[in-house]
Amino acid sequence: MADVAQYEKLSDAALEIIAFHLGDQQFCIKTTSIREIRGWAAATPLPHAPAHVLGVMNLRGTVIPVIDLAAKLGVRSAIDANRSAIVVAEVRNSIIGLVVDRVSDILSIGGDRIQPVPDFGIGYDPAFSYGIIPFDQGMVCFLNLDHMFAAIEYASAA
Repeated sequence: MADVAQYEKLSDAALEIIAFHLGDQQFCIKTTSIREIRGWAAATPLPHAPAHVLGVMNLRGTVIPVIDLAAKLGVRSAIDANRSAIVVAEVRNSIIGLVVDRVSDILSIGGDRIQPVPDFGIGYDPAFSYGIIPFDQGMVCFLNLDHMFAAIEYASAA
């Protein structure tokens, strides 16, 4: 089982989540993190940006980073201009765009349905997710954006 210190237990109360696909896998995040969902639009590349940073976009006069979420997570995906979306999220008081293959659902689940991610050993950080939500049709990985983008806080403070 995951290290208890790294597993962030959410409340057992109902949570609103938005589910989306990256390749064949389904992930979700809390709807309270989401500002809006936009159709795909190419980002303006930045020189020497990390591979998962596609560039920046203009969001009503504010320049925000656009992240290839599949690349950040190390999963296969393909950006399709007809189906891909940019989920604009607030993470650690910063606004970022997250490219997903397609948004699939907005769901309400009980926090008690979230199970911890099993510990795989060295090289895997289970704190990237709150846990796994099993459904009859498969499982959804519940992402912890605050942990995934912890470096944003340090960059904003600099």
